[in-house]
Amino acid sequence: MERAMFRIEVQNLQQEYQCPADKDLLRGMEGAGKKGIAVGCRGGGCGICKIEILRGKWVCKKMSASALSAGERQKGIVLACCCYPRGPLVLRVSEKMKYKMEKYGTARAG
Repeated sequence: MERAMFRIEVQNLQQEYQCPADKDLLRGMEGAGKKGIAVGCRGGGCGICKIEILRGKWVCKKMSASALSAGERQKGIVLACCCYPRGPLVLRVSEKMKYKMEKYGTARAG
């Protein structure tokens, strides 16, 4: 059986990758060899991998309230390590991450 794959566009980095439906956006990005989303604990607790979903369908597993406020969730801000695509997505990383990518050509937490 073939796995569903979805196109993920990181709008403010002009970057895209394919992510399977059974992988979260962070692990999908890593598996595709991309580095646009900051990597932290990979478990929904630290909040380093915050992204804003601009368009598309997704589902999220439980995310720590200390890492993500209710207001952020209402704006479509999620943790990439807890978010699974259910179709093509367009997202944006924080301006801080965009700056690191432009300045250093890579993204590292910290």
